Amino acid sequence: MKKIIIMLLVLAPLSVFAQKFGHVDSQAIMQGMPEFIQARGEVEAQTKKYEDELQAMQQELQRKSEEYEKNSSTMNETKRQETETELQTMYQRIQQTFQDNQQALTKMQQEKLQPITNKLINAIKNVGDAGGYVYIMDMAAGIPYISQTLSKDVTADVKAELSKLK
Repeated sequence: MKKIIIMLLVLAPLSVFAQKFGHVDSQAIMQGMPEFIQARGEVEAQTKKYEDELQAMQQELQRKSEEYEKNSSTMNETKRQETETELQTMYQRIQQTFQDNQQALTKMQQEKLQPITNKLINAIKNVGDAGGYVYIMDMAAGIPYISQTLSKDVTADVKAELSKLK
């Protein structure tokens, strides 16, 4: 019985070394995916559209505010209050538009990136299954150290798998 226990204790550490570990740079892979490049371009175009829209609204507010400042002394009280209310309403509309645009961009990014992320994850899983890996760690997750001797960089394998998944 002692011999079996001693043999298990001696062989147990060796079985750990027999396991395969891999690491991948998912960020580098995703940056090179045509789908990601297209999605990023669409999001950037929408961002530019929203920025231009907000800038036009702010310029309109600025113009009306300057006009009010010039003419406020000659306005009657009713007109002054109407103009102030209008300016306040424009300002609130700008703030609401900004918030709505931010939410729309976040939603758009999620909708565009989710299928791309899923495709990348499936490719990593396929490489892990095919290669018999115990773990494939993502370097983009901020892992401070990965042993290059105990862990294989499978980034190229995942890229190859992605080309098969198209």
